[in-house]
Amino acid sequence: MEKPFDRLKKDLRNIAKAGAELVSVDVPEVEEKPIIAEPAPEAPVTPAQPAAKKKAKKKDDIPINIYRPKDPFVGKCVSNEGLVREGGQGKVQHLTFDLSEGDLRYIEGQSIGVIPAGTDDNGKPHKLRLYSIASTRHGDHLDDKTVSLCVRQLEYDHPETGERVYGVCSKYLCDMQPGSDVKITGPVGKEMLLPDDPNATVIMMGTGTGIAPFRAYLWRMFKEKHENYKFKGLAWLFFGVAYTPNILYKEELEKLQSEFPDNFRLTYAISREQKTADGNKMYIQSRIAEHADQLWELVQKENTHTYICGLKGMEGGIDEGMSAAAGKHGVDWSEYQRTLKKAHRWHVETY
Repeated sequence: MEKPFDRLKKDLRNIAKAGAELVSVDVPEVEEKPIIAEPAPEAPVTPAQPAAKKKAKKKDDIPINIYRPKDPFVGKCVSNEGLVREGGQGKVQHLTFDLSEGDLRYIEGQSIGVIPAGTDDNGKPHKLRLYSIASTRHGDHLDDKTVSLCVRQLEYDHPETGERVYGVCSKYLCDMQPGSDVKITGPVGKEMLLPDDPNATVIMMGTGTGIAPFRAYLWRMFKEKHENYKFKGLAWLFFGVAYTPNILYKEELEKLQSEFPDNFRLTYAISREQKTADGNKMYIQSRIAEHADQLWELVQKENTHTYICGLKGMEGGIDEGMSAAAGKHGVDWSEYQRTLKKAHRWHVETY
């Protein structure tokens, strides 16, 4: 293709050959207008279609796999304290590990891996098990040098032999003595991160040791003091256990409730002691059904985040309660829940 400048030189040569003289070149004036990108029309946001929100944290702010299974961090157990009071069921321990000799850091809502000592039946090293972190990023001692876990000892009778069987890693941790070494990997996880918004509504639904990440949230919201994060929103914890002595961190939770009555609500579901209105056991999904109308109003707010952690079986009951509440307004809960997940406002970590 002939370039404009080459075409101009050719025309000038032809003019010269013809004996003509170029006097002037007139360029018509064209009014230049700035190019302004018109904003895209905003999609109307209705209660049934929550607006998409950005994830709670920027990707660069989230530490992931600082330590891997092939080269784990070796920390030390600082303390190992029982959480189940007399009359309770099972064994649950709160463990704190010293991280001061390494580079491991984490944020609320993440998990770490623990590699049990010893080998499996094939003589190979045990595989790691993941546990939700129960402390804030600053640790229980507020010195950025520890991490804490909430661990229930897995135990059951073998269906064929009747022999008592214990979970390899959970027993290893629950029996651990202070001063013992522990191999740690991670951290991992982006699903359960808290939003940065200090005015957010945070709904937490957990059973048993599923309270671990919620303890971290609540300690950050109410127990710690931060210049860049002062929680002024609403935190509502639904906590399901079998017996009152199994309410983990009970005294601390109830102290927070008494100190921050306008910002923290605490609702227990104690299945072996409480009954529903129709005489059935009070599971966490029963409490959700009781409060479903109020929860439905809350989840429609753009700064509400809902977190579910614990036994996988509770999800169906929660969905039933929320479906009934949404149905009163002609909304399909399954479809609405999908939009919440897409907006990163419905977070689930069950097992």
